[in-house]
Amino acid sequence: MAYAIKRQLTEQEKEYVLQRHGRQCFASGHPIPDGEPIQFDHIRAFALGGQSEIDNVAPMCATHNREKGTLPLFDFRTKLQLNEFFKSGDRLTLKDLLAYMKAQEDIVDFEQPVDVKEQGDVVQIQSPSRKYTCNLYTCPTTGWKYCYATLDVEVIDSDDERDDAIGLQPRYLIPEKAFDLFRHFQQHPVLQPAIGRIVNNRIRLFDGQHKIAALLWNGRRVFECKVYLSADIRLLNQTNIAAHDKFAQTRFFSSIMVMKLGEQFGQDFTDYRNSEDGNPKSEAGFMSYLLTKDKTATKGELNNRFRSYLYNAILKREGNQISQFVSSGNRSTEEKPLTIDMLSKSLFSALLYREATGENLATESYRRDAEMQNMVVVLNMFYDLALKDWKANAASGDERQRKLDRLFGSKAMMAWSELFGGAVCAKLDLQDADDRAQPLYRDLSEHDLRRIRSVVARLVDWPLWMAPEGHEIDGVLADNKRRVKAWLREKGLTTGYLMGANE
Repeated sequence: MAYAIKRQLTEQEKEYVLQRHGRQCFASGHPIPDGEPIQFDHIRAFALGGQSEIDNVAPMCATHNREKGTLPLFDFRTKLQLNEFFKSGDRLTLKDLLAYMKAQEDIVDFEQPVDVKEQGDVVQIQSPSRKYTCNLYTCPTTGWKYCYATLDVEVIDSDDERDDAIGLQPRYLIPEKAFDLFRHFQQHPVLQPAIGRIVNNRIRLFDGQHKIAALLWNGRRVFECKVYLSADIRLLNQTNIAAHDKFAQTRFFSSIMVMKLGEQFGQDFTDYRNSEDGNPKSEAGFMSYLLTKDKTATKGELNNRFRSYLYNAILKREGNQISQFVSSGNRSTEEKPLTIDMLSKSLFSALLYREATGENLATESYRRDAEMQNMVVVLNMFYDLALKDWKANAASGDERQRKLDRLFGSKAMMAWSELFGGAVCAKLDLQDADDRAQPLYRDLSEHDLRRIRSVVARLVDWPLWMAPEGHEIDGVLADNKRRVKAWLREKGLTTGYLMGANE
């Protein structure tokens, strides 16, 4: 039965649609109460292949009909589903989506084990439910073996960090990108396969997760993939990072780069510390060790990796209350006002010693762990005295939130952090230039920490953070760091004030 859609549905056509879909909103599946008006709309737009038939019409509640705007009904429903998924957690990957869809019974299974057998120039991949036979190829540069296969959702997984292996998945799912690709793939083909590798009898994908996610939301359950059967994980990881950073049209979020480089660097650091070559171990020695191990890396690149390692170790350290406010993207959000870039140019720059030391790792003079713990303690002071009151959805005119918005704006943080670092050095009575370059690289007593906390309190309670809406401070804080810093000093926010002097 296929009625041609007219300008306005007849009562008979409306009844047919309700019999087919029930009295429930197609957008979310919720019942439409008796007495509430029912709207009718096209499931798929004509421009995207929707048929001009009554079978392409579904009921909607009035609220969702208004909310969907110009989106086709199918797209709007998917957007609601996508939003629900992204509410389930932070820093989500394809693995999280697969687990979510399995729980929702949209897919039966994923990450099934596979048995891989090479036979001449072909390879057979056997899962519990299917056998894939593919041509076997060898990379002329690396000698790695790989194949191309169209794989069912039941056998794929995301190449995330886990106990049994370092993950190569370089990104988190981005809601806007996933939804845009979902709409794109309704009319356009997928030009490149997803890329993965065999790890512990599982097929784990590290490239193309947004494509897979978008296709999943479009109802696709089989995916074109390139699968490495054997590979040097270190070189593959470096190649993957370069592909998503140096050579990518859309580059890494800085926070993701910090974590990926930090994790790989941390593993290399552990290997170096455990190596038994008879030589004293130091951070500087480790950097030289890396130059011999990775001949393609420059000293500048290794320095960036080292700093990424420090940042990652601090943010992941147990008890760090600030981590929950650090955005996984390059920009802050209402829920997460901080970014890695902001921290690296403010508090980390002012307080961390970010160069590799030559001190023997086995001696008491090596205080990197103490420095990291001290950094976490200082960050937690900002949580206790300010960020714990952060309200993502504060009402307009909320004075406390206005203060926090100003205090933790990127330009403000970069400006006051220099003043804050100077006050911390003065409170700790650090006179030597080397000591001042590494203020937290030492054991700090409870008395020392109380002194630093007093500086944080003075900073947080500076009166002009609470200036009324429309005050000149808001215009100044949008200016460059030099101008912001000069204005703060002019208005009394100086190193002396932070140490306890009157304005």
